[in-house]
Amino acid sequence: MDCPDLFNETEAWQAGFQQVAGVDEVGRGPLAGPVTAAAVILNPKAIPDGLNDSKKLSAKRRESLFEQIQATSIVSYAHISESVIDDINILNASLLAMRTAVTGLSMAADFLLIDGNRAPSDLQMPHRTIIKGDAKSLSIAAASIIAKTVRDRLMSDLAASFPGYGWEKNAGYSSAEHKSALLRLGVTPHHRVSFKPIHNILYLKNK
Repeated sequence: MDCPDLFNETEAWQAGFQQVAGVDEVGRGPLAGPVTAAAVILNPKAIPDGLNDSKKLSAKRRESLFEQIQATSIVSYAHISESVIDDINILNASLLAMRTAVTGLSMAADFLLIDGNRAPSDLQMPHRTIIKGDAKSLSIAAASIIAKTVRDRLMSDLAASFPGYGWEKNAGYSSAEHKSALLRLGVTPHHRVSFKPIHNILYLKNK
């Protein structure tokens, strides 16, 4: 199985860049909750073992790696709320989350490795987009672990205030339990009303 490595980071270091940050986001698809991005500058001398695309890791392994990344790296993350997603659309909200995470780093990055094929349009530093970067770059893999862990924790917290939707298990994605609860319990303030399933429920309710 292919695992992420430092190929892209090493190219940037050899080009003279020192603070290379991996950037990733999670939460484009859910019906509820924010979209979350993280930026991570790894310490080349203290990279946790086992970094990988967060989707390929168990929750327990993600939690362990989350703590190790926080202890050894420069980390920033940002949530963009449901209301902003509805206002500017999910793509623009994802790019805003990435930009906000990058600007929140306690030490400024001078080069970015960004998961996917789109980068925020107004970045002030050199960058490279990498499709499926969380499976190719250790820095992006670390960012994916941070973003997923903090978002999953947030959705579990919200689940305590809005029980019945299963957010502690489905993280706001469109599971059978979540869809059933929407019909039974209705739409919450944390649902994305611009997303078609939510929009349709509200439309039928207001007819």
